[in-house]
Amino acid sequence: MSIPVPDGAPAPQAWHGFVSSLTPQRVLLALAMATAAALVLAPIFITPFPVLLGRTLFVGMLALLAFSAAGQWPRRLPRWWARWLFQVVVVAAAVPVATLAVYLVAVGGDLASLVESEARVMGFFWIAGSGLVVGPLLAMGALYRQRDAEARNQALSFELERSELERQALDARLRLLQAQVEPHFLFNTLANVRALVETGSPQAAPVLRSLIAYLRAAMPRLQGESTRLADEAALVRAYLELMHLRMPDRLAFSVELPPELDIVRFPPMALLTLVENAVRHGIDPGEEGGRIEVGGALEAGGLVRLWVSDTGVGMTQSMGTGTGLRNLRERLTLFYGLSATLELTENRPHGLRAELRFTPH
Repeated sequence: MSIPVPDGAPAPQAWHGFVSSLTPQRVLLALAMATAAALVLAPIFITPFPVLLGRTLFVGMLALLAFSAAGQWPRRLPRWWARWLFQVVVVAAAVPVATLAVYLVAVGGDLASLVESEARVMGFFWIAGSGLVVGPLLAMGALYRQRDAEARNQALSFELERSELERQALDARLRLLQAQVEPHFLFNTLANVRALVETGSPQAAPVLRSLIAYLRAAMPRLQGESTRLADEAALVRAYLELMHLRMPDRLAFSVELPPELDIVRFPPMALLTLVENAVRHGIDPGEEGGRIEVGGALEAGGLVRLWVSDTGVGMTQSMGTGTGLRNLRERLTLFYGLSATLELTENRPHGLRAELRFTPH
């Protein structure tokens, strides 16, 4: 059973906020200003300086406590009563009250004795007046710095939230592009198997077995957001072996990547897209077939170069405008940033070379 807390009573959160608002910087500033006030007023007072310093320190610290308390209580203020104005008014009221308490302690609580002493009355007005000038100004300065810090924190929070939303949007877009690539590859491969079956080729059964083995290895990678380049190279090699079974006399290939590139993060099936294009648009249309070479290099500055070179029919008019290459460019940009590039150049005497350049994160 919980006990309701009255609206004006300090809740645990308010007490924690009150304690946390008494920062070392604020305490030191209050002590410094109280000491400065004592030094300025010392020539006017006949009271010993240690006594005067004790009075100003008491007034300064009580004003700081009032400022911090007003920032937490009451928890709700009328709409027309701004929190900052409430804190300044509380500080202005706390200064004369604290000064009066100091002098009442000095006269043993005899208010008449205090009023009848012209020196004490003047001392009260000097200390209270100084506090009324300095206290609210310091309170407003602290409120301004606090508001400025809150604005910076809020701006930083908004920036972090915006960055997180952008990252989520990029991840969603990358998954969408990858989902477009997967069926594109699978349907093309299945179409090749279908063609072999329909023509009664004796290669149909070995190709189908290789396809099943290939898909069993590839499927876990299809849904991944990233993979290692070593895994991608193994996938490419398995695909080319599959294609070699389909056209053993028309396709030769090599896959050679330096070991230092094995652990590089890479978007799944990105390199495979280039290899598939080389088979489909370079080797397949030519009567003599050709050779596909897959290679890579790590250059100075961490730049990675990957290439797929074929000796097929070469560049056609529509080359580079297909869905696969367009999606690949977008995936590389989302994965590595704007510095990632994909270039298509002609091989001599015939064929095509596709080269990726990017800097891993």
